[in-house]
Order: sequence, then structure tokens, then C-alpha cells
Amino acid sequence: MRPTGKLHLGHLTGALENWVAMQGEYQNYHLIADYHALTTNPDTTNIYENSIDMLIDWLAAGLDPEKSPMFRQSKIKEHTELHLIFSMLITAARLERNPTLKEQIRDLAMDNVVYGHLGYPVLQAADILLYKGDVVPVGEDQLPHIEITREIARRFNSQYSVVFPEPEGKITKFARLPGLDGKRMSKSVGNTILLSDTPEAIIKKLRTAVTDPQKVRKGDPGRPDICLVFAYHNKFNHSEVPEIREGCESGKLGCVDCKMNCAKRIIEALAPNREKRAYYEAHMDEVKNILENGEQRARTIAEQTMTEVHEAMKLG
Repeated sequence: MRPTGKLHLGHLTGALENWVAMQGEYQNYHLIADYHALTTNPDTTNIYENSIDMLIDWLAAGLDPEKSPMFRQSKIKEHTELHLIFSMLITAARLERNPTLKEQIRDLAMDNVVYGHLGYPVLQAADILLYKGDVVPVGEDQLPHIEITREIARRFNSQYSVVFPEPEGKITKFARLPGLDGKRMSKSVGNTILLSDTPEAIIKKLRTAVTDPQKVRKGDPGRPDICLVFAYHNKFNHSEVPEIREGCESGKLGCVDCKMNCAKRIIEALAPNREKRAYYEAHMDEVKNILENGEQRARTIAEQTMTEVHEAMKLG
């Protein structure tokens, strides 16, 4: 995950809950992708603070540093070396056909694509294969990147000798929560509820959430399936969903009451996260030790892999 600072509900439902659940099933490695962050924004002014904030949110969500090393990409130099080697095994034309890249260029309205952004999937392949990852939990939009990783692994193994597995993309099912304006949840847009928000902030933000434009006042029948607040109820207040649907569609339930009930349920759901975050914010030495330990463990694996790479390439 790229270090953008404190995380929001979309990160929780889109990644963190699945990561926590997978801890008992796999040996996980969690990468703070600070080099990847440079592909769309070269400003590193707050990158360390953002990395620490994101790490704290990971810990608060339930990631266990004893089970899952957490580390910064920039502190494991083998990422960049393997990226360089892999860049010799794929053409620019292949990278330009990457549909995910095309979508990013369109969504970000980019006039010029930097070399590093074009080669993003190659660095990602190094991130995965350096730890010989077998499974990569992704959304469907990231599957083209996993296919590029598989192609690079095959080409290396064929060109030199078999070192790398061909990882599979594990499609993660999650509730895709819209932002408070009904659009994609994004901190840059300012339409998010942060995992670290206070109860007061959550209530204030929910008051501004857009709802069914045809339901102007209490008594008007609503369409819950197009209302983002109803989507939040589906995630954080599932037991009351039938009652809320009936009340909305009949007009008995007003939007203000519905929003306040939703805010209450989100506050309750995030209470453990806020408590854990408060603990780690008060024990920053522990956070830094977790990061240092994760980097040491990751570096050991990375060095072993690169030894195999050098031997396979007769560079030893």
C-alpha cells in the first residue's frame, strides 16, 4: 500500500479486513510502497510521517507484526536491484498495453507519463517475487499487473534457471464504499471518513453525505439502493438493513435520523481501532521497533533471494 497517511473506510473494507483474515492462512509480507508513491507524486516532504501514520492504522486494524513483517520498500535495496534486472526482460510496448496504466492516465488526466510510472508493474513484480509470493490479494483492476509478474517470472526462469514461482491473483471480495459525495472515496477529494476520526468528526461528516435527491424531506419515499448512507448501513449495521429499507421506501424514516443512526454504528465499529491507535501514538518507540524488526526480517529473505538470482545469472 502506498503511504498516503491516515487511512479511511475504503482502505478498511477494501484491503485491511482481508489482510487481517489472511494472517492465519498465509505467511504475509506487508509493504509500505514508498517508491511506488513517487510514480504519481515526487514530493517526499511528508513521506516518513505518512508511512508511520499508515503503519499505525495497519496495527490498529489488527495486523500482527509477529506474524506479518511490515517494512518500507526503500529500506530493502534488493527491490531496486531486482527491478532493474526484471526491466531487461520486458518490452516497453508490453507495458504500454497495460489496461490499468491506461485507466490511471485517464483518471489522473496525465499529459506525460514518467518512466517510473510506465514501469510500475515491473517494480511490483520485484516486490512480489523477492519474497517468492505465491498469492497476491488484489481487486480485479490489478489482475493485469499480476499477469505481468507471471510473465516476468516465466521469462527469468526460462532464460536462467528456475528461481521464482508464478503467483496467482487472489480476488478479494469486499464492500466497495462510496465517498460522502457518492463518488470514489479519496482523501485528495476530501470525501472520506478516516479510521482515526473522532466520533464528533464522524457525525459532522455524515451530516454532509449525499442521499437520494428525490427524498427531500421525511415522508417522501426513498430509493435506498442509490443512497450511499444505505451502503454504509449494509456494512456497519447489517442487522437493521431490512427495517431501514422499509422505512426509507415508505417515507417513515427521514434522512437525518438515518444518518445519525449510521454515524452511531460506524463510531461503534471503529472504537477498537481508535483505542489501538491512541495506544500506538503514545508508544512511538514501539512503532519504530516494529518497523525496524520488519525491515530486518524482510531484508534477510530478500538477500537470500538475490543470492539465488546472482547464481542463476552467473553473477555470483
